[in-house]
Amino acid sequence: MNNSTRKNTKPAPAPRGGNQDRRTVKKKESTLDPRLFVKKAQPSGQEGFRTEKSFADLGLTAKLLQNILTKGYQTLTNIQEQSILPLLQGRDMMAISKTGSGKTAAFLIPIIEHALKDPRNYTALVVTPTRELALQIEEEFKSLTLGMSLYSATFIGGTNINSDHQKLQRKLQVIVGTPGRLLDLSDRRELDLRKVNTLVLDEFDRMLDMGFVLDVNKLVNRIGKRDQTLLFSATLEPGQKKLIDGLLSNPLEVKVSGGGSTNENIEQQTIHVQEGQDKFDVLADLLANPELEKVILFTETKRLADRLAKKLVQAGINAGQIHGDKSQNFRNRMIDEFKSGDIRVLVATDVAARGIDVADVSHVINYQLPMTMDAYIHRIGRTGRAGKVGHAITFVN
Repeated sequence: MNNSTRKNTKPAPAPRGGNQDRRTVKKKESTLDPRLFVKKAQPSGQEGFRTEKSFADLGLTAKLLQNILTKGYQTLTNIQEQSILPLLQGRDMMAISKTGSGKTAAFLIPIIEHALKDPRNYTALVVTPTRELALQIEEEFKSLTLGMSLYSATFIGGTNINSDHQKLQRKLQVIVGTPGRLLDLSDRRELDLRKVNTLVLDEFDRMLDMGFVLDVNKLVNRIGKRDQTLLFSATLEPGQKKLIDGLLSNPLEVKVSGGGSTNENIEQQTIHVQEGQDKFDVLADLLANPELEKVILFTETKRLADRLAKKLVQAGINAGQIHGDKSQNFRNRMIDEFKSGDIRVLVATDVAARGIDVADVSHVINYQLPMTMDAYIHRIGRTGRAGKVGHAITFVN
């Protein structure tokens, strides 16, 4: 991809409204109807999740295909079938797809092919709302590029910015990061965003929810002209259309079944905590069932996450917690222990749990009601992945 053919000359549109002073905002209670959280699973299985199209049919570079097959991928998921070939042709794309749909590989495979054609001059920038998601995208990139001499790095908050300087001394084909850290490096003139060919905005809806719209606009404007822009979102609100139109040029629009709604593979139910009942005792009784093998437990506050994790450990249940007040190293360790099975219950807040990609989460428990339906969709999307049946349980007072 050469820079003389770049498109997307439009600057990002200015955001509407300003930032609220969070200290003056009174804590709200969820107004969601608990009946929304009850739904029988209608599992599609692997048949509905994967297509019959083989990766071998895509004409990919032999080493990339070998790495894909080594990872155990044989056939494409729905989003991969709809997006990989158009992205190889250089199309912009807006994709609405639920979590766990295979979207990371859907954009990384075309990026790798583009990078292999001109590794000295190609740069892709993948912007994510959370540190965990950024780290997992880079992990996927590394596994797909074994033996290829393509390089990547992750730039996220909570890490030493001086170490980022060392990473940027090497030519990187893929840069993954969170908006704030990427802007910091750009401000320091250590990261030249004008060299970006492909821009990926992953989990765009959550970036807006987390108040990153100003940072995203700054990044886009500093990149300027680029060959390709890809935008992935689990949901799409009507009010976001004008903003998205300013980012994309004649995009392919892809919507995978389930995007913007709850996963059909998830059995959803509520547990009503009666007046006088101890809510933690109800939780402990629930976790006495060995079928709850690998559980993410959601709370609305960091303080409650800490308290619940401590009480679970005291009750003999292996538990850990992640939230925004924990260091990045601590959060990484908790996720690794959760993946390995050393931790059975991971207590998390919404923001910290974004990007957790663990294929075999058996249950998601909402200890407190989420504030929005969008948050609920993202929470329970941690289970029921890759065609498997998952379970979501929501506590209702």
